[in-house]
Amino acid sequence: MRWWTGGQVGHLVLDRPEALNALTPAMRERLIVLLGEASADPEVRAVVLTGTGRGFCAGADLRGGSASGERVAGDVARTLRLGAQRLVAAVMDCEKPVIAAVNGTAAGLGAHLALACDLVLAAESARFIEVFVRRGLVPDGGGTHLLPRLIGPQRAKELMFFGDALTAPDAAHLGLVNRVVPDDELEGTARAWAARLAAGPTRALSLTKQLVNASLDTDRATAFAAEAAAQEINMTTADAREGVASFVERREPKFTGW
Repeated sequence: MRWWTGGQVGHLVLDRPEALNALTPAMRERLIVLLGEASADPEVRAVVLTGTGRGFCAGADLRGGSASGERVAGDVARTLRLGAQRLVAAVMDCEKPVIAAVNGTAAGLGAHLALACDLVLAAESARFIEVFVRRGLVPDGGGTHLLPRLIGPQRAKELMFFGDALTAPDAAHLGLVNRVVPDDELEGTARAWAARLAAGPTRALSLTKQLVNASLDTDRATAFAAEAAAQEINMTTADAREGVASFVERREPKFTGW
């Protein structure tokens, strides 16, 4: 896995092309740590997550595991809670906007990793696969939470029941993807979007992300109260003052992230 920052953007690159960037436990833990660091680092104001080769992420690397060994009750649930679910939560809880630049196949946990991001760009060759049913498994890694909220329960069940590969254009048509671009334009588009986000009012974006992520799980009164509280907090930031001043002075704002 590679990680670097530039222009106040953090770049996370899954780099196991020979395995379609399937996630080992060590990679998963490294991702969680890096997302947490990006969240807390004032010099990082947006994050781009992508992969190398033909795959974005083929999901969890199951090689070396065994389906036949005796299991202790609670082991599987604990593994998922501390592993795949924790990773998806790290993306959703990151205080900076996270862009998925899906360069190829995103399957299983890999698909859910992409869909947990705030914005999803996909190369024309990308595919999304709810592969679990093909292995006789229940979807995990937050998929049963994410998909119904993104596309509704019937569409989510169709993808999860059949496990068919979904092309990037079809994913965009369903609303899983923000934009599909030619393969050779994916990196440039992701960089351009990240640069725009990094130049924006970072705290306002963070609070907006929190509000939107929570909105489908709260009633109207709770959502309205959270929105008002977030605005109260945000109005104490330098960026909010700059935004108002730039409007009054009829000029473009210059946000610093504070």
